[in-house]
Amino acid sequence: MDYIQAVVLGVVEGLTEFLPVSSTGHLTIAEKLLGLDVSDPAVTGYTAVIQMGAIAAVVVYFFRDIWRIASAWLRGLVKPELRGQIDHRMGWYVIVGTIPIGIVGFVLKDFIKHDLRSLWVVAAALVAWSAVMVYAERRGRQTRGERDLTLRDALAVGVVQCVALVPGVSRSGATISAGLLVGLDRVAATRLSFFLSIPALVAAGIFELKDAMSGDIGVGETVVGTLVSFVVAYASVAWLLRFVAGHSIARFVPYRVALGLVLMVVLGAGWMSAT
Repeated sequence: MDYIQAVVLGVVEGLTEFLPVSSTGHLTIAEKLLGLDVSDPAVTGYTAVIQMGAIAAVVVYFFRDIWRIASAWLRGLVKPELRGQIDHRMGWYVIVGTIPIGIVGFVLKDFIKHDLRSLWVVAAALVAWSAVMVYAERRGRQTRGERDLTLRDALAVGVVQCVALVPGVSRSGATISAGLLVGLDRVAATRLSFFLSIPALVAAGIFELKDAMSGDIGVGETVVGTLVSFVVAYASVAWLLRFVAGHSIARFVPYRVALGLVLMVVLGAGWMSAT
């Protein structure tokens, strides 16, 4: 991998990680177009590591919220009177909501890294999950804000987050849809999605770091891709929060479906290999 490829993949990661369009799907397509071997553990590891840049962007953007939640959670462990506060509860929500993807990701890690790394899977998931996003917008009551969150909500969204391990589904598309279906408004569902993404993606990046460093991908390329991902992701997070305040996430569906169908045609015609 050269520096130009690293920059391209950093832009793709930062732009798509938090939009409901599937960063893994877009990265897989980009890697194929750049002539990289998507089944190479080094390439797979690289994509997980540069996600750390996107996660760093979320941490910086929500730093005050994260600090407040972490502090309240720690204080609540020794002060029972603080345990009813939303910030203390949010700490538990993030912990509990992260457990499902931690278990599923560990148990099925080989299946996810190899069997699901197919552009046919990406194409099918882009189209199929679009229907779920439309359904969530139409059926979700959107009457509850962040202060109305419960442990059951966090667990439900965390379970659905596991579906995002399938390339093409989209982590934010899955978690925001789940949030809407349990009655949260878009902003609350999106913020919960961001908070749940932090431990999941940090763990994935750390776990894959050794693979990223095992091949021909150097430290310099990895650092560049991560930095580019950080800058682009920060802008994406700020934009998405403003967007969901007044727009349906179904606005992304036409793009998802079009990309999925075009990808099917390209694969069916043999113009690009699926793996």
